[in-house]
Parts: sequence; C-alpha cells; structure tokens
Amino acid sequence: MHDRSVFSIFRAQNPLTGVINLSGSKSISNRVLIIRALCDNSFPIHKLAAADDTRLLNELLSSEEEVLDAGPAGTTFRFLTAYLSLQDGEQVLTGSDRMKKRPIGLLVEALRGLGASIEYLEKEGYPPLKIGAPSAGFGEKVHVSIPANTSSQYISALLMIAPVLPGGLELSLEGKIVSRPYIEMTLQLMAYFGVQHVWEGNTIRIAPQAYQSKAFTVEADWSAASYYYAMAALSPEVKLQLNGLFEESVQGDAVLVGMMETFGVKTSFSGEGLLLEKNENTLPAHFKQDFLRCPDLAQSLAVVCGGLGVPATFTGLETLSIKETDRIMALKTELARVGVEVVPQGNDQFDISGKTTWSDIPEFQTYEDHRMAMAFAPLAMQHRIRISEPAVVGKSYPGFWDDIRKIGFEVTD
Repeated sequence: MHDRSVFSIFRAQNPLTGVINLSGSKSISNRVLIIRALCDNSFPIHKLAAADDTRLLNELLSSEEEVLDAGPAGTTFRFLTAYLSLQDGEQVLTGSDRMKKRPIGLLVEALRGLGASIEYLEKEGYPPLKIGAPSAGFGEKVHVSIPANTSSQYISALLMIAPVLPGGLELSLEGKIVSRPYIEMTLQLMAYFGVQHVWEGNTIRIAPQAYQSKAFTVEADWSAASYYYAMAALSPEVKLQLNGLFEESVQGDAVLVGMMETFGVKTSFSGEGLLLEKNENTLPAHFKQDFLRCPDLAQSLAVVCGGLGVPATFTGLETLSIKETDRIMALKTELARVGVEVVPQGNDQFDISGKTTWSDIPEFQTYEDHRMAMAFAPLAMQHRIRISEPAVVGKSYPGFWDDIRKIGFEVTD
C-alpha cells in the first residue's frame, strides 16, 4: 500500500446519524476459508469479508502457482503455513518486507514436530518459507507444546488442521494465555462445522474427525465497529445504526459494548444489527482497561481517551508491538502531535494523559497499519486532520472512507 497519498478529513459537529452496513469479520472469514479448504465438500460462505487479507487468502487457497505471496497479511501467512504443510508438492510462501520481519519460528517448529517439511529461505525463524510434502509419519506424533503468550494465529493455525491429522492433536499452551478470545473463536467455528474438542487446563485435545460442510454467514467485524463507537463517544448527539453485528458473538471485541458505556455510548440490538445513542456526556475520572482479550481495540480507545481528555491506564498489551507495526510506539508518536502523552510502562502497559489540541492541521502517519488510519479518523470530528497513506484500510475494511462519507465526513485527497 505505498500510495503516498494523503486524505484531508473533517466533520462538522452536528448529530451523528445514519446507517452503516458493516463488512464481514476478517478474523471469522479467514478461519472459515481454511476450514472450507479442509472439508471434503465445498459450501457457500455468505457476507465474506471484503478485506484484502481475506480476498488474498481465498485466491492463494486455489492457486497452483509455485510461489505464493501473502503480502502484508499476517493471518493469511500463518494460516497458510499450517495448511500448506499438509499438501503434496512443494511451494514457496513469501510476503512483504514487513512480513519478512515478523517471526514465524514458533509455528514452524511446532509443525516440524508433527513431521512437516519446512525450510527457511532467508533469515532463520522468518519468512519466506519453502514448504514441501509432509514426511511419511506426518501427524502421528500427536502432542505439541507452544508458548501461550505467542500470537493466537499460530495456535489457531494448528487447531484448524488438527482434526485432519492421522492422530489428531494434543496442544499444550505453556504459560499465560494471551488473545484467548481468538482461540475460543477458532474452536467455536470448528464446532459449527462438527469438530469437537476438549480444553482442560492449558491443554486442548482434538481427535481425528471430519469437518462437516454447511452454509455459513459471516458476522460483521466488531473491530471495525470500534471506529464508529469512537465517533459516538466524541459526538454530543448520536443515532447511528450499525448493521451486521450479533448480540451473541464469537468475537472477543464484542466487549466494546460494555467498555463504551463508560463514555456514555448506549447500544441496543435489533435483528439487523445495533443502534448507537448517547446517554449522557459524563466521562470517567480515569479509564482503566485490560486489553489482553481484545488487543485490536486498544488504538480506538487510546484516541477516544486522548480526544476527550480522559486519563487512562491500558494493560494487557503484550501482543501490540508485534502487529503490523509497533502499535505502542506508533500511538505514542501520533498522539504526541496533538498534545496527548502516551507513556509506556514495560512492553504490556501504557498511561495516557492530556487532551487533543492543535492549531496547524496534523498529518497522522499510518505505518502500513490499517488500524492506525481508522482509529485516528474520528478526531476529524474535533477539527480538520490529515491521514497519510489512507489506502492501508484495504487490509481489513476497504470501504471505510466511503462509509464515513455517508455519515457526513468530508474526505478529500
């Protein structure tokens, strides 16, 4: 996404009203695509995410090319690493320069432990990978251990291939589990397609069994909803409908509903989705939140706290520095442009103080990170802002700029 362009964004302070039809969740879509590829029979997937990562995964799963390029798509790369380790033939799996700096060693080591044939083509422990046909005894060893504080995508990648392994899988998670909701999401989706599991303590057991093909409808993305919740928090009067979200959700980010009540944002569900309204404009004296179960909400909430001048303490941020960018440092740098201080406390916590203020129009950098662009966009409700490389939103929500235009944002390049 090296478009090098800049969007100027502004929205006059009037009631925040309108209807947004949110795209399907990337996290759910990508898991269901892998499960479908592991099924004996195909099935229809309704409301599949429009995200670049999902489109790319869908294409690569049916590609017969020898070299598969996952670009900057971390989930796509990790899920494909496990999926390709089951396949006959030999393929190279590569990605963008940033992807080549994102570790993959723990997943490769676990797959090699099961008998996968995977080589590093450049730096040890990092993409690109050469993945060959599995060894004769592949999947007969059923027990694998992996650090529990690693990316949940490694764990999900292993769980999804588990039922098709000859001996199934017994996966031990060592230490403190981070991103547990994403592991639970994977297991709930596998259960929808007929795969049972037993989770006792830190061990998940999945016996050999077949996935059952059945039609699936993808829920909208709660992470994407967080940007509209942020707008609602920054707006004095709100009546905004977000369609496609379920009250009973498999997504960890659905905790957003309770979190945003603190900022006076009320949620009511209907058959179509949910309605956001403003209860009252009371604010917490100090906002404290553990993001261990919902790390993708941290950027949205950091901008809300800065925008409203609410001092805050964010904890449970262990995975934030190994995402598309080091999100803690990115938040610190970009919020400083508008007078808000982010003070990291170790690698899993930071404090926020100050309130956004600016005279010259700030230009926020996005660091090839879709969530930086979308998390900062709500500040355009206070004064005009600029967002650099805005096309980065394509990674998870390509229609974002068009959607916010529908609710009164002026977005120009």
